[in-house]
Amino acid sequence: MRSAERESTAATNPEGGVVTFASVFLRMIEQQQTADEKSGKAFPNPRTFFGNLVPQTNVEKNSSQVVSSPPSPALQSLSNSTVEYLSGPLSTRVVPFIYIFVIVFGVPANVAILCFLATKIRKVSSAILYYSLAVSDLFLLLSLTFKVHYHLHGNNWVLGEAACRVVTACFYGNLYCSAATLACISIKRYIAVVHPFMYKGLPKRMCTTWVSLGVWGVFGTAIIPEFLIRQSFWLPQLNRTSCHDVLARDDSSFSFVFLLSYNLVLTVIGLLAPLVVSIFCYIRIIVELKNSLQDWGKYIKASSLVFGIFLVCFLPTGILHFIHYLQLELNGSEGLYGYFSMAVCLCCLHACLDPFLFVLMSTSTGSRLFIMTFKGKSMSITV
Repeated sequence: MRSAERESTAATNPEGGVVTFASVFLRMIEQQQTADEKSGKAFPNPRTFFGNLVPQTNVEKNSSQVVSSPPSPALQSLSNSTVEYLSGPLSTRVVPFIYIFVIVFGVPANVAILCFLATKIRKVSSAILYYSLAVSDLFLLLSLTFKVHYHLHGNNWVLGEAACRVVTACFYGNLYCSAATLACISIKRYIAVVHPFMYKGLPKRMCTTWVSLGVWGVFGTAIIPEFLIRQSFWLPQLNRTSCHDVLARDDSSFSFVFLLSYNLVLTVIGLLAPLVVSIFCYIRIIVELKNSLQDWGKYIKASSLVFGIFLVCFLPTGILHFIHYLQLELNGSEGLYGYFSMAVCLCCLHACLDPFLFVLMSTSTGSRLFIMTFKGKSMSITV
């Protein structure tokens, strides 16, 4: 009845014709979340294990558990794979150990790169992209510190619902942002090597500035749903509160079906598309330099190493992420989530490798290519 009244009001509102798609989507999510909370249901997010929602009054709270305010809704009927993953050593020991390794090496390395970019580098166009990448990596590493706390405490979230939403959005948003920025760097190098005359005439500072702002704007907007949905749930079977790992499922909910498709598209745009672009760019760069009359052996090796690390970090995550969502949409299977979580750990390694890749690419021939023009003059290009 309430839904019908909202639709009737929206249809008669004369301002409805000028409301953008993004505004309509956000308003729909907010209204759906409010209605679900009042009815005792939860707003689902399809990147996780699933459980059946039970009324809050039927759940007996353990006195030693730290309960957020308001108390988290409860989920029951967890699958065996869910219980095994959340209580096993993979998620409580291996995953946090990898995250700690990434944080210990990634934070000082990215801070050092930021200091270097602010004081030493002369080419502003190159500095903008690397600065954007380092900031994105630091935000990702910041979110990892909270995830380490969560996993080491047996996948028990004690920091409240608001913190869970912020950490989840920050983690995935900066994961996508880093992948897109790396793709932009590969495009810049591709144009410089394969199309040097075009690259020489481009307004590089303006282009890189707008590209960086565009990447942050697109993925900042894309993760807004993560802030609007409930992420933490009390699990009576395990006597703990999960954050994002186990969420409610409602196949009849329009929001659930829509978010499945939405996150599937976001996976393609945020992970698979940058991966494909980078593969194309680095293959063309390596082929072009091999066909050059000059000796670019060091630069070819550096480009090949960058290409290989990009594949190792992002290829498993992109493929498993896509297949995981595809299975959820086709048959509701959640069996790949454990493998996906390990692939995400592998993907996070890029946050501590990016600074070293920057140093490697900067020192290989000084990041300068010398192209012979038609008049026989040497043209220097910084990539």
